[in-house]
Amino acid sequence: MEKDRMDPSGFVLLSDYVPDIVQEIRYYSTYNFIGERIDGYEEPCALLTKEAARALKSVSKELNVQGYRLKVFDAYRPACAVKHFVLWGIEDQDIRMKPYFYPGLEKQEVFEKGYIAKQSSHSRGSAIDLTLLDMKTGKEVDMGGPFDLFDEVSHPDYQEITKEQFENRMMLQHVMVRNGFQPIFCEWWHFSLKDEPYPNTYFEFPVSSDYLRK
Repeated sequence: MEKDRMDPSGFVLLSDYVPDIVQEIRYYSTYNFIGERIDGYEEPCALLTKEAARALKSVSKELNVQGYRLKVFDAYRPACAVKHFVLWGIEDQDIRMKPYFYPGLEKQEVFEKGYIAKQSSHSRGSAIDLTLLDMKTGKEVDMGGPFDLFDEVSHPDYQEITKEQFENRMMLQHVMVRNGFQPIFCEWWHFSLKDEPYPNTYFEFPVSSDYLRK
């Protein structure tokens, strides 16, 4: 049964569950593949379903022991944001961020190859894009390619990177899978909760801590 798409009652602020998480919410900023703030992002904060946040808390605890913190780029993504992506894909002239995010692809190929979905699992509230920070250096762990690089190098099983870079990807993946998340084939940073609570609902409410408190 579908939940009301404007009802945030099953969602939480991720920072309430994982206080030491680092957040760089890219779609609130202009540094993303479109080059402008994305519709629906009213605040640079990560929202998730309670179930996904609890699972991520377990991920964080496990990684903290190993000397790492989580860094989040995106979590819940409103359906209007996905619509923004789709409309951008139709606009042939706007390729200002191509050199940074999809240098080897045409815009339509970004959709055809699965990097951007026309209905996103993020809109169901239990998907997250993230990486690791080394607690000693405070720097991102080298994953062999940056977040949102739409290229074969971003596939988790891509072999033409260093052994250390590949091992870093697998370390993140194994901890996420152990705690109930599943990866996708084309992005090392993307994971979805396997037993997500709202598998058929694509939520519309904005990314806003104030909206959660309504």
